[in-house]
Amino acid sequence: MKILLTTLNSKYVHSNLALKYLYAVAQPWADHVELKEYTINNTSDYVFGELIRGDYDVICFSCYIWNIRQICDLAENIKKARPKVRIALGGPEVSFETEAFLKEHDWADFILMGEGEGVFKRFLEELFTDTPDFAAVDGLAWRKLEDENCEAAAKIMVNSPAAVLPMNEIPFPYEYLPAEDDKVLYYESSRGCPFCCAYCLSSVDKTIRALPLERVKEELSYFIYKKVKQVKFIDRTFNYDLERSKEIFRYLIERDNGVTNFHFEICGDLIDEEMLELLKTARPGLFQFEIGVQSTNRQVLKNCGRGGDFGKLSWTVESIRDMGNIHLHLDLIAGLPGEDFKSFRTSFNDVYRLKPDALQLGFLKVLKGSPMMAMAEEFGIVWRRQAPYETLFTKDIGAEELVRLKMIEELLDLYWNRGGFAHTINFMTDVEFDEPFDFYDTFAKYYFAEGHHHKSHKKEDLYRILDAFGATLDEGDAAEDVRTLLMKDMQETLNPEAIKKFEKKGWELS
Repeated sequence: MKILLTTLNSKYVHSNLALKYLYAVAQPWADHVELKEYTINNTSDYVFGELIRGDYDVICFSCYIWNIRQICDLAENIKKARPKVRIALGGPEVSFETEAFLKEHDWADFILMGEGEGVFKRFLEELFTDTPDFAAVDGLAWRKLEDENCEAAAKIMVNSPAAVLPMNEIPFPYEYLPAEDDKVLYYESSRGCPFCCAYCLSSVDKTIRALPLERVKEELSYFIYKKVKQVKFIDRTFNYDLERSKEIFRYLIERDNGVTNFHFEICGDLIDEEMLELLKTARPGLFQFEIGVQSTNRQVLKNCGRGGDFGKLSWTVESIRDMGNIHLHLDLIAGLPGEDFKSFRTSFNDVYRLKPDALQLGFLKVLKGSPMMAMAEEFGIVWRRQAPYETLFTKDIGAEELVRLKMIEELLDLYWNRGGFAHTINFMTDVEFDEPFDFYDTFAKYYFAEGHHHKSHKKEDLYRILDAFGATLDEGDAAEDVRTLLMKDMQETLNPEAIKKFEKKGWELS
């Protein structure tokens, strides 16, 4: 029997940690199990051909909001081409409303619900017996044939939920697989979250399970020894236990190999002065922090089941930013229950003024199984029924306003998050416009009105577009100031040859 573990990642540099866990627990059947990853950017013909040529008996897909639609199309066509192939699915996109999914998609044979390590191992144990008893596999949904000669007569069975494994029984996911040096490697030292944010699936299970600290150190030493480029912790709130997180930071600082970067999702409110003093000793580039602010409106946060002290968070962010050795990424979410356009504008200005290295403007997604689904009617939330389930409008913010924020998001990514425009953008947000939001809003309207959003642009053309926008400003010598600052940005960003070519071509867009 040949079994394939596979998925479609959102980018080539990403990898799927869940499949690596499943591959590790499948080692007793290692001769029968393969792991292959593709991306959503691969053509459907290419992936289809690869899977058909593999001549697999069971194909297991890992499903998320970014790949579920393509996986459904792919799996359906595989089933048509090879009816005897069994299709198994797992992941957050199929772990909720499971029976409804099986009713809607008759090509799916099995769904592994929830955490997969224990379920997959039991599934394989039954699969490799002469008379499999899938009813004995907790956490499995499946089709029971009432008539062996008629698959259409299959009855949908949803077994009892599986008990989660103690963290120390879950194997190190890279024990049997190479550390890919051209990809981000994902790692978790804990599962669960102490917070109850209504838009997050981690709020469903409010417990936290952590790996023993000594095991975490041992596993991190593997990445350090291999000198991998980046390790991204997927712990929902890495610093939920202040002393534990300090000990891990200390370990990584002491054993820094000068190459590896470690990314953490942290709660800014939980950082104390002792941790800040420790972080000051880290090599520039060793750590990267992502902090979910989401909103600075206390009532909106309360609506979502979040607390938060923006004053404390601001102090923490400014302290880390002023150190200059840690890349800071802050997150906002538009469309949260109770937040209108004016309130979001305030949240944007509050967070932008902290001058993080990157500011992600995201949009509320109403995920299957999340508490937000139950809140949708109260707050008038209407969302796309297909993945990624993004909010279209709420009773507080309209569709046109969210589209306007989408326009701002595009300019924020092009001109702030990607870097190379700091002097000019700081002039615009701190001097030329009353508020940072007003600059991005005005610039976005210009950018879209000129049709620049219809195609991608080289970096040099982005300088020309911003220069042309500067020429539309009426006050004083703004246009001249913008061009001077753009030249300063280019001199710090582009190589001398590129600047010479730019000057030869001039400021006009081709």
